[in-house]
Amino acid sequence: MSYPMPLPSAPASAQCWRRAFPGELDQARAARRFTAALLAGCPELDDVLLTVDEFVVNALRHTKSGQPGGVFTVEIARWDGAVTVAVTDEGAPSEPAVTDAAPDAESGRGLRTVSLLASGWGWFGNDRSRTVAALFSASLGEAA
Repeated sequence: MSYPMPLPSAPASAQCWRRAFPGELDQARAARRFTAALLAGCPELDDVLLTVDEFVVNALRHTKSGQPGGVFTVEIARWDGAVTVAVTDEGAPSEPAVTDAAPDAESGRGLRTVSLLASGWGWFGNDRSRTVAALFSASLGEAA
């Protein structure tokens, strides 16, 4: 079982962007392009893009966002060397969780990878709407 974990809120001075996407697999690429355009020059861009991809693909595979007519939203915030990325989907009865994948498994390692790359990650929501978010912060990473 996983437990929701709160992340620090972005300060009022943060730059914030939000965009909704149709719930189709080809939109994972569009979400990565959206993120990359906003975070050009970010030292952790590759890790952020991998995280966005993982969150979006999970939303499309495991929630109602991947069903016909579904949607998901990507939100990016940037301030003082920190970045948060969040993906809001249309919910599912299951909860996002870090799992132990078998060595020969073709999936099941994404959230474990995110947990190793990000300063922190968490989720909140229910079977109607859920947000999964990650924080990237050089200063938090140095303190760990």
